[in-house]
Amino acid sequence: MTMPLRCDQSALWPQLAAHYASHGQHLDMRQAFAQDAQRFAAFSQSAPHVFADLSKNLWDRDTEALLLDLARDCGLVQHRDAMFAGEAINITENRAVLHTLLRRPAGVALPGDVPETAQRLADVHHTLDAMLQYAEQVRSDAAITDVVNIGIGGSDLGPKMVVRALSSYQRAGLRMHFVSNLDSAHLAPLLDTLDPRSTLFIVASKTFTTQETMLNACTARQWLCAAAGEQAARAL
Repeated sequence: MTMPLRCDQSALWPQLAAHYASHGQHLDMRQAFAQDAQRFAAFSQSAPHVFADLSKNLWDRDTEALLLDLARDCGLVQHRDAMFAGEAINITENRAVLHTLLRRPAGVALPGDVPETAQRLADVHHTLDAMLQYAEQVRSDAAITDVVNIGIGGSDLGPKMVVRALSSYQRAGLRMHFVSNLDSAHLAPLLDTLDPRSTLFIVASKTFTTQETMLNACTARQWLCAAAGEQAARAL
């Protein structure tokens, strides 16, 4: 798999730039809706449990066509297909990018799947089922009062977003905390407010080699061991 072409290196980039200069920068949203009665329908996308209204973005059908042509010229379609086929498109780690399987229902096959896909999907759902079982144990354990997520980047922002979105379903009395900063001023004051007997730490990482995350995880482990002995932090 070759590297995708950078969009500003495509021969179609000047066309998009010219379109913006002649039309895009002067686009008036009120006029756009008045001139195109089907604008909302044309720029709306739906999927199970998801609806996106793109009609209020500063673009029109010509802009959309140019952007799609540009994406195809840059190799987006080939890389999308390679991702779904499980090819190693993550060139920094020489590994497949399989997070799409996290959103695929169990047992569902798609065109372009390779023979390994079914087993990979089964492994994903086996792990998801185990995670759900453990999460339910945590929620039913009244002894756990605080959960601390240790991560950085997407491993911090993703869980934080989910907690906020699902806050109305949160177990009463269960407090959520997030640590992403390597600065001890971030973790140390939090530990001062927690009881090691009722605190659960979650270390979120894709590879478990991120230095900031692992250093904070080691600090948390030392805190637990200092309070209750090595057995208290056996998971790490």
